[in-house]
Amino acid sequence: MLRTPPGPTVLGIDVIWVGSMLAAVAAIAVMFAIYSAVTIRDPMAKRVKALNDRREQLKAGIVNSSSKRRQSLVRKNQTTEKVRETLASFKVLQESQVAVIQKKLAQAGIRKKEWAVVVIAARLVLPVVLGLIAATVVYWTNSFPEWGPLKRLGLFAAALGFGYKGPEIYIKNIIGKRTNAIRKGLPDALDLLVICAEAGLTVDAAFGRVARELGRAYPELGDEFTLTSIELSFLTERRMAFENLAWRVDLDAVKGVVTTMIQTERYGTPLASALRVLSAEFRNERMMRAEEKAARLPAIMTVPLILFILPVLFIVIIGPAGCHLVDAFSNMK
Repeated sequence: MLRTPPGPTVLGIDVIWVGSMLAAVAAIAVMFAIYSAVTIRDPMAKRVKALNDRREQLKAGIVNSSSKRRQSLVRKNQTTEKVRETLASFKVLQESQVAVIQKKLAQAGIRKKEWAVVVIAARLVLPVVLGLIAATVVYWTNSFPEWGPLKRLGLFAAALGFGYKGPEIYIKNIIGKRTNAIRKGLPDALDLLVICAEAGLTVDAAFGRVARELGRAYPELGDEFTLTSIELSFLTERRMAFENLAWRVDLDAVKGVVTTMIQTERYGTPLASALRVLSAEFRNERMMRAEEKAARLPAIMTVPLILFILPVLFIVIIGPAGCHLVDAFSNMK
């Protein structure tokens, strides 16, 4: 029986197999991109639905006066309640841990706080599942017989670590993207708030107006401002709405805006002048950040220039002369 010769390997890994897997992933990504381009949906539909649910909750009186009682806003769900009971029976569910994950979910734009229990359960289940899969592939089925014990142990440890840190890394990436989007639109939002304040609009009406104007360009910021406007209309203390905004957005600039709004509410200082100063400061900060990225560009381009651009340039320049030299020496012989 003829056996096909093994393909080229790098560090014990079949290069052809890795290339096939990467090609399959690229094909799936292209199909997903085409599907996303064909089925374009309104990005504000889900946000408006979530904000309407929040409005109904506030109308029903599901409002708390302290940050420690925010967990009562969690809507009861049978699945999440079963997961909570199971985790509590194993003594692995801590309220402080649930509160931290709920804050991260809020910063990621996920309004369903009961998903915090699901995240904790995923951090417990995924290491076991991925560890079993890695152990089956590496040890039991012996899919990589040329691997040594150190490589097998490394793959098994990587599967365990990815299973434990995977949900947290995913949520952290969502928070980072959302925070960057809010940071980009904050100076424009403050300018519109200044215009609305000088026009005589109230604070909640100004937040609602800014949310409608910037909802298309910056949907994340429009989402937060709309929710703040709703809470300003229904909460018993306006300070709670501003504190909730700072609690949902992991950004120092938003915390500065919240502090300014609370001080103007308490002491009666002019809102427009304070927001104008903050807007100018944020614009200068954004310009400094862009200048910093531009200044780092030469250092970042050094490695690609040496590895990819200069060799090709040398081949283009020296290649014809080298060919002529080879032809000349061959004719001499």
